[in-house]
Amino acid sequence: MLEWLVALCILILVVFIWPGSKYFGTGHQPDALLQGLGVSRRPAKDWTGGRCVSDRLDNSGAQPVSGGAAPGQEARTAALVCKPSALANYLQKHCRTFGNYWPVVGWTWRASAFLQSVYEACWPYESSVQFVRDNLQLSDDGLVSLDWAVPSYQKRRRTSSHSTSPVLLIIPNSFGKITRNVLKLCEMALSHGYLPAVFNRRGHNGTPLTTIKLQQFGDPSDLREAVRYIRYRQPAGRLYAVSESSGSGLLLSYLGECGSSSYVTAAVCLSPVFRCQSWFENGPCWPLQWVLALYQKMCLSRYRTALGEIMQTDALFSSCSLRAVEEALFSHSGRVGCTQTVPTGTGNGCSNTSAAWDAYWERNEPLRDVDEVAIPVLSVCAKDDPIRGDAQTTLPLELFETNPHFFLLLTERGGHCGFSAQSERRAAGAPAAFGSAAAPHAATGSSDTNWSHLVVLEFFRATTDFFNAEERAKQLAAKRRGLGAAGGGRAFRHRSVSTCKRVPACSHNIHEIYNWQRSYTR
Repeated sequence: MLEWLVALCILILVVFIWPGSKYFGTGHQPDALLQGLGVSRRPAKDWTGGRCVSDRLDNSGAQPVSGGAAPGQEARTAALVCKPSALANYLQKHCRTFGNYWPVVGWTWRASAFLQSVYEACWPYESSVQFVRDNLQLSDDGLVSLDWAVPSYQKRRRTSSHSTSPVLLIIPNSFGKITRNVLKLCEMALSHGYLPAVFNRRGHNGTPLTTIKLQQFGDPSDLREAVRYIRYRQPAGRLYAVSESSGSGLLLSYLGECGSSSYVTAAVCLSPVFRCQSWFENGPCWPLQWVLALYQKMCLSRYRTALGEIMQTDALFSSCSLRAVEEALFSHSGRVGCTQTVPTGTGNGCSNTSAAWDAYWERNEPLRDVDEVAIPVLSVCAKDDPIRGDAQTTLPLELFETNPHFFLLLTERGGHCGFSAQSERRAAGAPAAFGSAAAPHAATGSSDTNWSHLVVLEFFRATTDFFNAEERAKQLAAKRRGLGAAGGGRAFRHRSVSTCKRVPACSHNIHEIYNWQRSYTR
């Protein structure tokens, strides 16, 4: 109840005090960021053109192409920033949703980046799916959980281990909040034949905290064990991953550390936070920082007695910023019996607070092993994101322009995990009701469909089709060289474990399954 009251007070503060022109606008704003970078911006009608939208401008001084829009409407464009490659060209040609985004404009609350971000994060949502939970015991006796989404009308609670349906692993934000965005993504994934599974960290979303240890921001060890469990449970289906907001730090850390052994076919980050140390230090505006820190402390309050054995909980629960909370939890600034403790495994002495904070982010910065990522990763971002901050300083554009595995879909509007869209009919010039709160979200006409979710599923389909085609071409070339099908195999399958006839029923101890598997294969 308290968090709703605080959110309401901040909402009123923003609406009545902050300048309305910061969030509401009807005219087209110049794309200064992309122009300064020399990145061209294509309208939807030219989306399937011959060159990548990240190509530099030529020496003739030509300006970026801007799309035509109806009077009073903003162009429905999204810039794909990437390194030119065969996959990039394929995505431009086959992912029509990328350029089919009509942001809501005018004097309606959905045109506000802040309001639609708060709506997607805090407003309750009556989902048509239900969840079946698997509690997974880890190597140190800690617990994480996987919530498998199933339709409410489905009588059978669990899917067969022989199912070939693809698995969609969803990683929510680092605070453990299950938002409308996550629930709607589960619904859409189910309707497209996926098996959605939401990963919950230790102590998040009702997961019991069985050890006095919380998962650090970018520590992928728990996620690695959960992915292995998914591969044992669904060995025949491909695995895709989607992360939301600050949860992208965990996904990027996992992909970087595991490299080609991640078992993931493709991944998408929705409104990710890239430069995380800077985000915790500077972060969003102080009201948002205060609300996020308050929510995190409310979730941890049930473990106050247990956490008191290893840290000074008074310092934790009196913190008013994201950095102060993170330092109290993980960088050991509030350890019992020591002003500042060196991280576990590095010694028993005390060190400077600033040095411990920097050392913490050396181990947890999401982009620390970015060169090891071996799968396509799409990031969907909006330039007016109020949580991430200014796009010029918070987006690592050089990463997308130099690394062929990373793609950035950058929109002018959309907020943080919002991306409210209007229908093509209204974007073409049909009159809109002044102040309407029920603007359609997508060209499909569904008010509960996010444009970013359509992008996610189309990106997964396109990347899979592309690599399947590449694999078939290689097999055909091998046959022409007289090698037969020796270099063949099943199209585009990642390394997987040998399957068994059956797995111990209701066994959620990962290591028990591993040991049983090894004894069986011997």
